[in-house]
Amino acid sequence: MTIAVILLIILALFFDFLNGFHDAANSVATIVSTRVLSPRYAVMWAAFFNFIAFLVFGLHVAGTIGKGIVDIKVIDSSIIFATLMGACIWNIITWYFGLPTSSSHALIGGLMGAALVKAGPASLVGSGIFKTVIFIFISPTLGLFLGVGIGVLVYNLFRKSHPLKVDHVFRKGQLISAAAYSLGHGGNDAQKTMGIIAGLLFSAGILHKFNSPEDIPLWVVLSCHAAIALGTVFGGWRIVKTMGQKVAKLRPVDGFCAELGAATTLFVSTGFGVPVSTTHTITGSIMGVGSIKGLTNVKWGVAGRIVWAWILTIPLSAGVSALSYSIIKLF
Repeated sequence: MTIAVILLIILALFFDFLNGFHDAANSVATIVSTRVLSPRYAVMWAAFFNFIAFLVFGLHVAGTIGKGIVDIKVIDSSIIFATLMGACIWNIITWYFGLPTSSSHALIGGLMGAALVKAGPASLVGSGIFKTVIFIFISPTLGLFLGVGIGVLVYNLFRKSHPLKVDHVFRKGQLISAAAYSLGHGGNDAQKTMGIIAGLLFSAGILHKFNSPEDIPLWVVLSCHAAIALGTVFGGWRIVKTMGQKVAKLRPVDGFCAELGAATTLFVSTGFGVPVSTTHTITGSIMGVGSIKGLTNVKWGVAGRIVWAWILTIPLSAGVSALSYSIIKLF
């Protein structure tokens, strides 16, 4: 393994760390905002389930990222470097402005941008890109409807219960729903970096075959889960404020319904190998739960700003990646 490959693996794990740092808000915003757990214990809870997700899910998402977005024959060390630069820079920009955008789509956009500069449109895998792009709309919509459906069901079941009893029950329930969501987050998001590292190892001749996700070495799997868990521990509190307080006001019962709806969406998507945005999913679910108490309970202006950031993520991260690749080739 060359020094260049080792440095790129470190950069990929740094992106994975940023993914956990940036998306920590998704895992802990509701449980912190409802004061079920303090920020310190919330991130530790989320990080633990981020890490153990590899015991629950297969590696289908890693396979999609590794060879389902860009032709594996096009991938080389320069492509990987430019991809990671595009994704990391976009993550840092959106973290600074407190925007809960998708680290997943930043990575995909970065991969597409570098590949387009190197080999043109023929290097892109249309089926994988279509599946990813269509879920930009499906995952938040599904999260929204599941949030509404679970919320209506739970509210009806407990409509005659005393508010203090409901609060007590769902303070404990949120520990379960937050754990489920963090499990889905780790299962879907850590695999994206696995796919990037596996593609790098294959292009460098270190990984002799990449015919299926099972060909990814165990040390790659463990490293990626450890990096995303560590990022979650450090957390991105600017985005926690946006997700937990500015989209809709949440009680423990609301947080439980939102997290359970989002977790269900992530479990289904990961099972089918679709690299969805955990950010999109939990935001849609929070909006769905918030809207049950009236459309005015959702701050649609904030939601609109978030949606615009979603739309711009792939093209702008692709642009940064394309520029990075062009600069590399000059040297």
